[in-house]
Amino acid sequence: MTFSAVLQYLISGVTLGTIYGMIALGFTLIHNATGIVNFAQGEFVTLGALVAISGSAAGLPMPLAALLAVAAVTLVGAGLEWGAIRPARNASVITLIIITIGASILLRGVAMLLWGPDALPLRAFSGENPIVLWKASLLPQHLWVLGIVLITMVALWLLGEKTQVGKAMRACSVNREAARLAGIPAERMVRLSFALSATLGGLAGVIVAPLSMAQYNMGIMLGLKGFAAAILGGMGNPMGAVLGGVLLGTLESLGAGLSPSDWAKYREAIAFAIMLLVLLAKPTGLLGRRGR
Repeated sequence: MTFSAVLQYLISGVTLGTIYGMIALGFTLIHNATGIVNFAQGEFVTLGALVAISGSAAGLPMPLAALLAVAAVTLVGAGLEWGAIRPARNASVITLIIITIGASILLRGVAMLLWGPDALPLRAFSGENPIVLWKASLLPQHLWVLGIVLITMVALWLLGEKTQVGKAMRACSVNREAARLAGIPAERMVRLSFALSATLGGLAGVIVAPLSMAQYNMGIMLGLKGFAAAILGGMGNPMGAVLGGVLLGTLESLGAGLSPSDWAKYREAIAFAIMLLVLLAKPTGLLGRRGR
């Protein structure tokens, strides 16, 4: 195995891992605000990719198509909270999680009806001529993915640390009843968490679609791996979500690339095997806090 081959696997793994990390951030936002796991997060990714493809096919410039996709998915996320989660806000956590599973199935069916079962392509943001780096190929889209994820991380940090809205969301994540007594509109913060989570999912779909064609069911595996990344890093910890995503993507790429060729069919199992091993060794995840 040559150095250039290992570098190629690292480039692919880190790029894929940042996508997992962004999806994991969506899980973290909603978990912190509500205590539930939103299993419709993968469908937010799917809708973001497919709406961007439709906008691009309609002749819209790529930035406008991307903004349209992210805005549309954000509205879907807010609508999910308003139409499904809020009416059942007094239900148990298990009931709310089952509602998100039902929403996932519904959104997947709608995507299949609107876009069909075939995989659809989205053109790269700035061409497809690779950049050669020590005999490894780095696509311009890889740089777009890394740059957009980095900017998103900084924006989320600024939101959480420097704004009143971010501090209110953090207060609700610590103790929702105490935040409500302090005058913070907890219900509004929950809706905002769903909207932001959908924004992250839609943006992840837009930036990943040029690397792998979009399909109505692409969100199933991406959502599960994003969830695995959130668990790996420590559910509820934003930095852990990103770390878990990058680590997961890198190990998955290296594991598939360095293992015998007849093991390639087991690539999808690598992420979940890693998650199980981490949970056995440290149930709270890499950066998770021990709870009572």
